[in-house]
Amino acid sequence: WLACGADFGLLSATPERFIQLGPDRMARSRPIKGTAPRGATSEQDDALRAALAMDEKERAENLMIVDLMRNDLGRVAQLGSVRVPELFSVERFAHVHHLVSEIAATLAPGYDALDLLRAALPPGSVTGAPKHRAMQIIDRLESSPRGAYCGAVFRIGTDGAMDSSVIIRALATTRRTITAAAGGGITILSDPEREYAEMRLKIAPLLALFGADRSPGPIGGGT
Repeated sequence: WLACGADFGLLSATPERFIQLGPDRMARSRPIKGTAPRGATSEQDDALRAALAMDEKERAENLMIVDLMRNDLGRVAQLGSVRVPELFSVERFAHVHHLVSEIAATLAPGYDALDLLRAALPPGSVTGAPKHRAMQIIDRLESSPRGAYCGAVFRIGTDGAMDSSVIIRALATTRRTITAAAGGGITILSDPEREYAEMRLKIAPLLALFGADRSPGPIGGGT
């Protein structure tokens, strides 16, 4: 929970780490690209998890963002230090499975946490690639600003360490409104009905706080 006076507040339960910087100057990012629902039984849950791990569209989308984040971290990293220690891992959460990868790099001398943020903002997982062109298209197609949604919240310690998250699965509050948002990545392999079902799946737990129906319907494959 982040309170910014009486006019704005943010309640976030995001599963996505944007960038972490440790006291050892090791930077890590864990972008999420790829979503599947949880199963009603352990067998169904395992099947959905396995299907996500091998989904061509989700893997291609995840790899695209891994490459983008490698480029972003590489701007301020020691030469040759950028690596991908984890690729296409499936993580279980209360309501969904997510396809997650990790990019790591050692921050080069002369750079700090703020330089790292400047190099990587906005998060590649919510812009797409190539980032600059994707942002131009977003600006043209979206009728209003996203506000806090898809941004980042971070803390920086006195030791120079930092942790940050992408603002998804969040509620933004003002004096009069509470706003929830959800989205998904669009690629040449995207299916509109499946993308819409995925957005409903992501936002359902937030809407359930207000008594809304939390049944998102199927995501492809009759799951």
